[in-house]
Amino acid sequence: MVFCMLTCLGYYYLVDAGYPNSGGFLAPFKGQRYHLKEWGQGRLEPRTAEELFNMKHCRARNVIERVFGLLKMRWAILRSPSWYPVNIHCRFIMDCCLIHNLIRREMPMDEFLPEDNYQDGPVNLVSPQESRMIEFVDSSDYWVVQRKELADQMWERWTARRRRRVVS
Repeated sequence: MVFCMLTCLGYYYLVDAGYPNSGGFLAPFKGQRYHLKEWGQGRLEPRTAEELFNMKHCRARNVIERVFGLLKMRWAILRSPSWYPVNIHCRFIMDCCLIHNLIRREMPMDEFLPEDNYQDGPVNLVSPQESRMIEFVDSSDYWVVQRKELADQMWERWTARRRRRVVS
């Protein structure tokens, strides 16, 4: 399963370990603890930057999976595979989130419920020929370095917070 996240540089996908860590695809570190059940018992703490990254990656994917479940119940366009290019597909997702939040803020919950029988065909915003499509996903040294740098930054912040707590 692939999940889209927004970054300051653009879009990337949080992906499971079946995908390579490559341009726009951020995978967990292989061979490290990953699943939430591995972190729950005995309040196990990460021992390395890679384990911390995997823990945060797993938690983010868990939240995103629940959000997508809600969005897919409400918006038919998200219920089936999409041939739209990445930039358009991410806009759909962001728009669905924004409209969902607007509805929750402005309307009572029972006024707007998803219609289970709503069938909607593809919206012809852009043809596949007009935009960049993902043809294949291949491992990238750049993204391997980016993931390692991100993991190291997270580890430094996490260990600094733990040291401050011990001193206090």
